[in-house]
Amino acid sequence: MAAEAAGAELVALRAAAVARLPGAGARAPGPARPRGAGPAGAGLDFGPCPVSEGLGPDVRCATLRVPVDYARPDGPQTAITVSRIAAGGGVPRQGALVYNPGGPGGNGLFFPLVADLPEWRRVSAAYDLVGYAPRGVGLSGRPLSCQDPAEYDRAPSAAPEAQPDAAAKEARTVAARAYALGCARRAGAALSSYTTLNNARDLHVLRAALGEPKLTFMGASYGTYLGAVYATLYPGHVRRMVFDSAVDPDPRKVWYRNNLAQAAGFERRWADFRAWTARHHAAYGLGSTPEAVQASYDRVRAELAREPAGGVVGTGQLHSAYLRAAYYDEVWPSRAAALEAFLRGDPAPLVELAAPRPAAAAEGENATAVYTATLCNDAPWPADWETWDRDNTELARTAPFETWANAFLNLPCAHWPVRERQQPVDVGERPDTPLPRTLVVAAERDGATPYSGALELQRRLGPRAALLTETGAGTHGVVGGRNDCVDAHVERYLLTGDTPGRSVACAPHPEPAPVSLDDRAAGTEGHPRALLPPVV
Repeated sequence: MAAEAAGAELVALRAAAVARLPGAGARAPGPARPRGAGPAGAGLDFGPCPVSEGLGPDVRCATLRVPVDYARPDGPQTAITVSRIAAGGGVPRQGALVYNPGGPGGNGLFFPLVADLPEWRRVSAAYDLVGYAPRGVGLSGRPLSCQDPAEYDRAPSAAPEAQPDAAAKEARTVAARAYALGCARRAGAALSSYTTLNNARDLHVLRAALGEPKLTFMGASYGTYLGAVYATLYPGHVRRMVFDSAVDPDPRKVWYRNNLAQAAGFERRWADFRAWTARHHAAYGLGSTPEAVQASYDRVRAELAREPAGGVVGTGQLHSAYLRAAYYDEVWPSRAAALEAFLRGDPAPLVELAAPRPAAAAEGENATAVYTATLCNDAPWPADWETWDRDNTELARTAPFETWANAFLNLPCAHWPVRERQQPVDVGERPDTPLPRTLVVAAERDGATPYSGALELQRRLGPRAALLTETGAGTHGVVGGRNDCVDAHVERYLLTGDTPGRSVACAPHPEPAPVSLDDRAAGTEGHPRALLPPVV
């Protein structure tokens, strides 16, 4: 750890020195100019973004080079793509606001595109909006891959049963072992470098390369854990931090127990979706009680098990599409409408929602690979199947919707071919370096990151951490266009550093209205947050 810490400081100092040079960080528009590798932390040279990222002409991009292994700061490097829109002006510039959308494996390059949205205009006038694709993420850097994207996106596939039998569990175990070995085969010695600690060191170098003595940061979901680790390692370099939809940072829960905790949270949000659909039985005809809506969903699932829709939507694709209903309530109308259409003989809306998109296969496979590698490397996981089987069998009795799907997603960590796992960082304020004001934002019924995690993060960040709660709501990712009350508090904090006391509550954002298949394109899925990558 000492060698890695020293290496990160060296690379950050180099990046800061380059950032202080006249004209650093910008150049005239024109064709992308190739760069030599140079030393790690050699600075940012912003120009046109890679066409593959689809960011348009107003966003500028640069490549930041960081060590694969910070204990060897002049050894092999990896590339991180950075995007930026300069502050709009009209008010004093406050520096750069760096955003991480979570995952791990989320690509934040799209963040600068929010600059023109009404709820971001005052913030984007004062700050450069900076997004980035963390190490291993994105198709324009050096993407991590664990399997052929065509194999990753193979369809139709089967979702696990609520209580899988022994043969199904054995098949999933074999697949998890093969996936872990595929990660090792494709990544080689670099596989062990995908950790939250290295992500935090990369963020330290990025801050320096942007010419910022202190970091202003917004992280969502996993991004809150990354930000908390950064604040623990580099408290003297924290300016302002917003933690949106907080992961529980308790080292005893990272990551196995945090994933177990999601089961009850997702079950609660799945129940919220079914209750909403039941209240709108007149619009969808799926049942006037949550139990009746579940029965309608089960009918669709049974029919897809017999005959996949369009030849490509099986129970696996169905489950993935409807898991989004446990994350985001703005998708509830389209999900309910697709079920209704399927049950009256029209599978097209469900195929449109759930069918794999070959063009997105490489991006999806990459995100899953980075997610898996980071979580598996970050902490010890149970290596014995008996523990997984006992814990998830018990959970599935009360939370059948996502328990086994989540367990099988993470099961490669039981077979992970990296000998030395990290020990989770004991996140928290250090007595010798108190943290400035920070702001934790959470929805009370969030399934992906249960509310108890926000309480734990606030406690660990110390007495100057405020908690902003959206009561009675459960959409994952609270900041940025859903709730005017939340956005006003976050804007005030980013612009002034003030927080609304130790704890404050906002009423929930309105539930979506029922939307028909004919007019859903103009409905809630056109929400401004669609411009942001999803928090995961």
